[in-house]
Amino acid sequence: MIDLVFAHPYPKRSRANRILLNAVRDISNLDVRSLYDIYPDFGIDVESEQAALLSAKLVVWQHPLYWYTAPGLMKHWFDKVLARGWAYGEGGSALHGKLCQWVVTTGGDQEAYSATGMHAFNFESFVPVMRQTAEFCGMKWLEPIVVHNAHRVSDKELHAVGRDYRKKLISLATEAQELVVHG
Repeated sequence: MIDLVFAHPYPKRSRANRILLNAVRDISNLDVRSLYDIYPDFGIDVESEQAALLSAKLVVWQHPLYWYTAPGLMKHWFDKVLARGWAYGEGGSALHGKLCQWVVTTGGDQEAYSATGMHAFNFESFVPVMRQTAEFCGMKWLEPIVVHNAHRVSDKELHAVGRDYRKKLISLATEAQELVVHG
């Protein structure tokens, strides 16, 4: 029901992503696919990844922001798994109607992602690549969950975000299941 694609090159070093992942890991019908654990050599099993996506109603992309986008293996996953004729283009409707939730952590605080901050743009300026990837494949884009200043935010705050993340996924999974049952 939920396919959570997790892409962190150094997951043991990320307190924020670990807390967020642990908050949702035991949700029923959730499949966590930790790309850097499964594919350390970047040799993605496209059929397996596509099968996981097909069985899901909700697709979650969770990762840290790397150079204003997804880490390299996640980008490679997009290139291989979201294939023409399967995810988009003629005959490419496998993901149409699925919900897409982006969960992202950043090293900078909110001020860093402002017109006057070190990144010179609001965070919303970096959303279109991920959003368009989802929408180009016919998925329904949901408001992202963003944790700024991930390495400095307190455990208490991270656990609160984790609880909200969990509630949101459970709620979305319930809504998706009701749509399947009641059509």
